[in-house]
Amino acid sequence: MVYAVVRAGGRQEKVEIGTIVTMDRVKADKDGNIELPAVLHVDGEKIISDAKSLAKITVTAEVLENLRGPKIIIQKFKNKTGYKKRQGHRQELTRVKITGIK
Repeated sequence: MVYAVVRAGGRQEKVEIGTIVTMDRVKADKDGNIELPAVLHVDGEKIISDAKSLAKITVTAEVLENLRGPKIIIQKFKNKTGYKKRQGHRQELTRVKITGIK
């Protein structure tokens, strides 16, 4: 079983070929592909974790769609002062499919 742990949008994700991952918005090239930096690579019995060897490994992914996450409501309230504030946020996300680990 071959898999890798990649840095994807500020977080780390364990991916195999064919895995679909949702991460923070990333820019793709003109073909709709991106490369993700590997943090760890497991190839059967061999585990690679040093930076020199990981620089040679490329994890490629195909962008499926750009989307927005669920709405998060931020509310602030202070008692007896009349202060209340309401704010919403929707995170920009990208859904990608892993196409290769080399």
